[in-house]
Amino acid sequence: MLLAVVLASVVFSAHAQSVPKPKEFYFDEDKTTARPIVVVEGEGEAQVQALVRERDRGRRQLEATAQLAHIAFSDGRTDLGGQLYQQALAQTDAKGTLGRAVRWNYAWDLFRAGQVEPALTRWVEVASAYGSPSWAPPTLALALWRLDRKQEAVAWFGAAVRTEPAVWIDARNFASQLPDWKQEDRDTLAEVLGAWQANPPTWP
Repeated sequence: MLLAVVLASVVFSAHAQSVPKPKEFYFDEDKTTARPIVVVEGEGEAQVQALVRERDRGRRQLEATAQLAHIAFSDGRTDLGGQLYQQALAQTDAKGTLGRAVRWNYAWDLFRAGQVEPALTRWVEVASAYGSPSWAPPTLALALWRLDRKQEAVAWFGAAVRTEPAVWIDARNFASQLPDWKQEDRDTLAEVLGAWQANPPTWP
């Protein structure tokens, strides 16, 4: 039993996403990245058919592919969603505006499907491609905490507090600051806040 635990630990360490240390501040809003990709409004079969037509013949083929991928994830068809996202990724530059948005959305769909490690990998990639995006500290803190990498999570949350202390030191602000997050994710971030309050990390 002990050997199995040790081996599992080694395997996890070998595959754990390396996350850089946070910068001092994250003031870049980066609204072009942190946004849903929506080509066709609506729901159900009519929306899917319209997206398929857009993907086949429209001017926003790549965005339609990304939205179809998101719908597939939402329907629990993660394999199909992953394939569609991979098609979109292959056509975008990781540092380009649309490329960052596709990767950011893919990461959230992975996260909500319980694939936290791959989601973290995507978020780190996107955060490294554009300045100091304000979405990065709370988002990476959330993922790291879920992966039980709590010291790193607190360090990243500290970057959010340094950037906007009036916002992030009170969990009652999370609903307005993170309206698209699920309540369970905001609750997790509140746990990170509690750990930060118990032992605020120093900078640098």
